[in-house]
Order: sequence, then C-alpha cells, then structure tokens
Amino acid sequence: MKNLMKKTYILTLLLALISISGIGQIFEPVQWSFSSKDLGNNEYELIFKAEIDEPWHLYSQKIEMQPPATLFTFEENPAVEFIGIVEESESIEIFDPNFEIMIRYFSHEAVFTQKIKIAENALVNVKGSIEFMSCDDAQCLPPTDIEFEFKDLGNGTASDAANVPTADDATETSNSETQDNSLWVFFFIALMSGFVGVLTPCVYPMIPMTVTFFMNSSKNKIQAKTNAMVYGLSIIVIYTFIGVLVSVLFGSDSIKSVSSHWITNTIFFLLFAVFAASFFGLFEFVLPSKLTNKSDQQADKGGIIGAFFMALTLVLVSFSCTAPFVGGILVEASTGSIIMPAVGMFGFSLAFALPFTLLALFPSWLGKLPKSGGWLNAVKVVLGFIILALGLKFLLVPNQALGWGLTREFFVAIWIVLFTLMGFYLLGKIKFSHDSDVNHISVPRLFLVIATFTFVVYLIPGMIGAPLKAISGFLPTESSFDLVELIGKNQTVVTKANPKSEICEEPRYNDIFELPHGLQGYFDYEQGMACAKKLNKPIMLDFKGHSCTNCKVMEKNVWSDPEVLKRLSEDYVIIALYVDDRTDLAEADWVTSKVDGKVKKTIGKKNADFQVEKYRVNAQPYYVLIDHEGNQLVEPRAFDLSVSGFVDFLDRGKAEFEKR
Repeated sequence: MKNLMKKTYILTLLLALISISGIGQIFEPVQWSFSSKDLGNNEYELIFKAEIDEPWHLYSQKIEMQPPATLFTFEENPAVEFIGIVEESESIEIFDPNFEIMIRYFSHEAVFTQKIKIAENALVNVKGSIEFMSCDDAQCLPPTDIEFEFKDLGNGTASDAANVPTADDATETSNSETQDNSLWVFFFIALMSGFVGVLTPCVYPMIPMTVTFFMNSSKNKIQAKTNAMVYGLSIIVIYTFIGVLVSVLFGSDSIKSVSSHWITNTIFFLLFAVFAASFFGLFEFVLPSKLTNKSDQQADKGGIIGAFFMALTLVLVSFSCTAPFVGGILVEASTGSIIMPAVGMFGFSLAFALPFTLLALFPSWLGKLPKSGGWLNAVKVVLGFIILALGLKFLLVPNQALGWGLTREFFVAIWIVLFTLMGFYLLGKIKFSHDSDVNHISVPRLFLVIATFTFVVYLIPGMIGAPLKAISGFLPTESSFDLVELIGKNQTVVTKANPKSEICEEPRYNDIFELPHGLQGYFDYEQGMACAKKLNKPIMLDFKGHSCTNCKVMEKNVWSDPEVLKRLSEDYVIIALYVDDRTDLAEADWVTSKVDGKVKKTIGKKNADFQVEKYRVNAQPYYVLIDHEGNQLVEPRAFDLSVSGFVDFLDRGKAEFEKR
C-alpha cells in the first residue's frame, strides 16, 4: 500500500509540474493568418490576424520605440490606393519602468486591418511584410519579418479565403518541430492523467470486479485473454472517439479561437472549479442509470461484443471520477491544434486501459494490489486542489479583457492559500466528509507534505515581485509592488563607481552601443574574440536588444551587484550582440544564413542569426561563456534574478577556462 501511495503522490506532483513547464528553445509564439473582404465599389479590407501563445505579448504599432512596435510595409503598386492607415484591435496599455514609457501590447490575439481601393478593371496582388517583436515575463525575441501576399484582388472579385504568408523552409520546420513537441508533451500529460485517474475511488475498486468477470465468463484462458485485449482496446477506442468527435464538431478555427475570448475562458475556469468541487466531495457527476444498465445488459452476453460493452460500462460507471480528467484534457486541447483532443484522449485512455488489461491477462498479479481504502479519497482531494490552482489561468483573459484589475499578487495569494490548505489536509488537520481519520503520517505522505510546503515557501516572494518563473504562465505580468525593482534601483545608485574594465582597442559601433554600469567591451564578435586572445581572458557573449526589457531588468538587478561587476570587469571580455539593431552593415560584413539561406544585411539580423545557428536559441537575454575557439565553458544562462547564481555562473566559467 505504501508503495502505491508513494507512486500516486509522485504522479500527482509530476502532473502538476509538467503542466507548468515550458518546452523548446526556438520559440514561435506568434502565428499569423491573412484574409481579405470585398467591401464593394472596388474597395477591400485586408485582415491580418495574430494568434499569440500564452504568456507571450505582441507589441502594438503605437509605441515610441522601433522596434518593438509592429510595423507594416506594403509594396508600391500604382493600381492600389491605401485608404487611411493600418487599424488595430484594442491593446493593453501599461507603464514600463525599465524604459520609463507607456507601452501597448496584445495578449492572446491581435487583429490589424487596412482598407484599399483597386483601380477600375484591375486585378492585382498586394504584397508586403510585417516586422514584429514579442516578449514574455522572462525573455524577448528579436524582431521577426514575415512576408504576405493577397492574390487576385480587384475587378469585382471577392476574396475571403486566407492568404498564406511567404515563409522560408527553416521557419516552417521550426513551427512543425514546435507543434510536434507540444503534442508529445500534451500526450504525456494526458497519459499521466490516465494513470492517476485509475487511482480514484470509483475506478480502482472496479479492477478486481473486471478481472473476475473475464475469468468467470470465458470458457478457457485463450478466450479470457482475447476478451481482455478487446476490452482494453475498446476503452481506448471509446475515449479516442470522444476526442475525434470534438475535433470534427468544432473544427480548427473554432478550436483556436476559443483560447482568445473572455467568455470561453470564463466558462473553462468555472468548469475547473466544478471539477474541483466534485473531487472535494460536494457532488458527483452521474450519468442516467438507464444508459449504464443498458450497457451492462449487453456486457452480460459475453464474447467480443460483451467485452466491448463491459468497457463501455466501465467508462459510464467511472464517469463521476473521470469527468474532471476528460473535461480538463478537452479544455486544454481546445487551446491547441485540431488534433490535440484526439491525442489527449488517446493518451488518457491508453494509461486508463493498461492496468485493467494487464491484470485481466495476468490475474495472479491481482493479489499484489493494495486494498481499497481511505487513501483513494485522499488522492481525489489532492487532485481537487491542483485542478483548482491550474484552472485559475483561465481567468487571465477575462481579467485583461474586462479590466477587472486583478493583480499578479492576487493570483499568487490564491495559490499560496490553496497549497497551504493542501499541506494541512495531507497532515490530517483538514478533513472532508468522505475522508478517513489520519492516525499517523506515512513516509510517502510526509514527503508530499514537505514538497507542498516547500512550494508554498517558493511562492511567497512572488508577493513582493519575485518572477516565479515556474508558474509565470499562470500569472498576470503586472505587479503592483516590485521590491526587486526597488532594490535594483538602490543598488544601481550605490555601485555607480566605474569598474576597471580592460580592452585592447576602441570598439566598433561604440557610437551606437554601450554597456551598463561603466563596463567596457565589444559589440563585434570578431573584434572581441581577438582582444580576448590577446588578454588571455574568457569571453561572455551577451545576446540582448535595445527593446529587451528583461535585459534591462537583469542589468539593473544582477549586473549592478558589486561581486558581479567585479567579475565582469576583471575576469571577462564582454561581447554584447544586439539582435534588434537596424544599422546597415558594410557589404563585406554581410552573411548568408545557414538557417534560412537569406542574406543578413543589418547588425541585428546578423547577430540574431548567429545566436540561432550557434546555440539553437532565439530569446534574450542569453549569456554564453566561451573560450578562444568559441567552445562553451559552462551551460548558458538566461533570465534569472539570482545574483548568487550569476556569480557562480561566472566563477565556474573562469575555472573551466583556466583548466583548458
């Protein structure tokens, strides 16, 4: 029993941790689609729709800085008259303390429109490009260019179909890889949900009943094993059919659009709250008894047909416990691709069917299972706390859309309360109506208590502005009080003394770039590498941007520390590579990208391409410590406000360099 409880708790925590983790390092958080609308009288409306992954933001056109403002460029065409400017949907406006300006951005979705008029009897293609930049709470991406083309407009032709943007092969491959990774992670989450679902009070006790049914209703072992296989496959088919049905009924457009509307997100939150209340024991989801009885009657016929209806009976009877899992999977799938519902339900059903099938095939294993008991309800209640916490993320959209003003601290406070209550529940200090008395704490339960309260302690600094990277996707970006920011400002004032940086010659581009806190370094890779060899020092590559607010946060709060400044100025040659700078390069400095095959003609595009090609990363800030041959000394570091961690990062890099 203890081993099973331990596995149950581990699976429960794993499910929660996987749900809040990120994937991949080549980010493609903004997906564009294009369409046009015939307004009559040879006038058309060009529609540009951006779907934005959580928790990323796409910047508005209405920002003083270029970049990160979204910029539309159209090719000149004498047959096309542009009416007015590009209009945009409503954006969010906040004050950015790092740049000390008001900025506007979009979350979840942005729609841009441009009206045009086509010359009489003309049929034209309208071409152009969009330059845009996106950030989340921890990193920014360099400006990205995509091309578009609206074909065969004019001459009274209506064109409501989506126009596919011109995309290079590298981008298409990256999008495909990202989608594949997302599906695999979602499949794994659904698989874990299936295993945990088996360990609920209305599912687990059915295992011995099922095994007994197959053993008693079969004439021989071969028939029993055949029926068991059909039984397991039937469970998978039934659940997967539900996923396929959702995909077919709603279609790809509806599945993608629900993630951006406040009404659907509010409904999703209420569903998660209802699921949690069910797991707490407030009520049970019960299907009509006639449906269950009819299925059970068909199961009594035996054979392959009986095995199928036995599987259907299990699905129906266990609905009160599996509904939150199935509902949660379908809700999460609704914010992804069209095949996600089918993938999620297949993963859930595979794990759900596996224990029943294996025990039906090998009934002797049944004696090794622990008996049902109060621990099953404990698993159910713990899942209720986790489901309620995860469901809060759906409030982010209505919070922004309706201007509720719920701050980041509000959400953090709820998480602290929920997981504190969960910890006390595991200690036996809180008891629900269906719970057994907790006379003592088992070792696995103690470990889960420790993990729960450790997570609570981790959350507490979030009340004063700590980034809480592990759950940043579940929180608003706005913070009403940022102690980290205040401390960073004070540190900056105290440590204003110029550090003693050593460089070899005047840096190229020092008229347009500079390092913070009086540090000196280079802005050209080759020049910086040459100096590092001459001084026999390791190199720190600093991938950054003019408009990278998280880069400035790092420099304010981490680089300003005296210990960090000392190491940066004395131990390293800094090469700062700006990925968003638009300064034209001399033709001799142009490079042809090995990633997308395009010629990079500006400083920013050259540096951004170098980062992606060399390190398969496209987010900033990003810090890499290398030797004179360009080899990494230690694992690179991204946005992290731990000063001690950054000091350790620099010390380990220096120590590794001295060994070589």
